[in-house]
Amino acid sequence: MSERGLCAVVLAAGAGTRLRPLTEIRPKALCPVGTITLLDRALDRLAEHGLAGPDRVAVNAHHHAEQVVAAVAGRATSSVEQPEALGTAGAIGALREWVAGRDVLVVNADAYLAGALPGAFLGDWSGEQPRLLVVDAGDRRRDFDRWRFAGVSLLPAAEAAVLRPEPTGLYEVVWRAAWAAGHLELTPFTGTFVDCGTPADYLAANLHARTADVGNLLGVDPSAIVTGEVNESVVGAGAVVEGRITRCVVWPGARVEKGEDLTDVVRAGGGLSVSV
Repeated sequence: MSERGLCAVVLAAGAGTRLRPLTEIRPKALCPVGTITLLDRALDRLAEHGLAGPDRVAVNAHHHAEQVVAAVAGRATSSVEQPEALGTAGAIGALREWVAGRDVLVVNADAYLAGALPGAFLGDWSGEQPRLLVVDAGDRRRDFDRWRFAGVSLLPAAEAAVLRPEPTGLYEVVWRAAWAAGHLELTPFTGTFVDCGTPADYLAANLHARTADVGNLLGVDPSAIVTGEVNESVVGAGAVVEGRITRCVVWPGARVEKGEDLTDVVRAGGGLSVSV
């Protein structure tokens, strides 16, 4: 660990193109999973490790930036990227003065993680080499041999200090060379990881969170109004369900009308539905 200590950057600038039209309403980072937004999940996890407040945590924003800025007001430093998003490396470069010589814990806001980070991930890190949280890729995309990146990484202060505020990615400018040189550290994550990039994965994360969050087996926010039938679904705050839903996500304030019978659907505001 650097003498200046550790800060955290939550990456929340992505356009979420694969989640459209949901991300035309709100940025991916503010999409709810189990009635809690992905961004709030990331901030809560950081707080568990003593990283909270504008001096210790920054959040970048681009797509629907005003929503992200409002969501983190008072809780983190906002870094708005315009006219274009700067990528995972450029985002750190734009925050160079704020980072101020510290090591950086970088968190992808769209990574759903259920389970504690391995104690060794932060506990025994020397701060000399980049470290990534990974899961066994199985039949999914492989990033490093059998491993898939799980959305959380540690960036040494020396690496962070030379990043430029231009559209670049950490894989291209840091990880690839470190991997080739045998200097990239990988820490397996044994909990559940879902990259909420597609409607199918987003739904899967919600259905997992439905039973993982504080034993809320119903997945229904207390303020929701349910006069219909809810089966294995997540229903957000102020939502109204008069019809029948099965393996669905109903966003806060959204409605399922009487007579509707939805299966494997994300229902957002204004009657917008995305089938999986």
